[in-house]
Amino acid sequence: MTSVDGFTGDPPAVIVTSLDNAAVGVRLSDRQSFDDDAVHYVAEAWSPGLAARVDEVVAWIWDADLAAFLTELAADYRGWEGERTWKTHDGDLAVSAVFMPTGRVALTWTLRPWPDIAGGWTASVTSCPEAGEQMSSLAADVRHFFARESQ
Repeated sequence: MTSVDGFTGDPPAVIVTSLDNAAVGVRLSDRQSFDDDAVHYVAEAWSPGLAARVDEVVAWIWDADLAAFLTELAADYRGWEGERTWKTHDGDLAVSAVFMPTGRVALTWTLRPWPDIAGGWTASVTSCPEAGEQMSSLAADVRHFFARESQ
């Protein structure tokens, strides 16, 4: 399940929770655009016993687009074989998607700040939206989050 904060004057945020367990989720928030080439934002993941946060995820305009990745998943609502993946250029946020026989998509969100530094950490949570409408809604929410006019 996704929700978008920010329609009441608050800064926009996307919250993705698991349909099976609302105690598992991801939040993209605190979007800032410092220049025309990149958007900086915060990514958080939580689950019972886990709270992880990356304070400066960077979405470059020339990077593969997270909203486009999610839109492609939604368009393939009848399913696919194997795993599909997306990640930021710096590798500090990654999403993998596996189509499940139940008609849901297992989205694993992985936070990995400073991936090239020894001694770093990685945290992952998985949400399972329905393949069609819920994936389309998530893609639209993410597109709105990154839109320049929603700043």
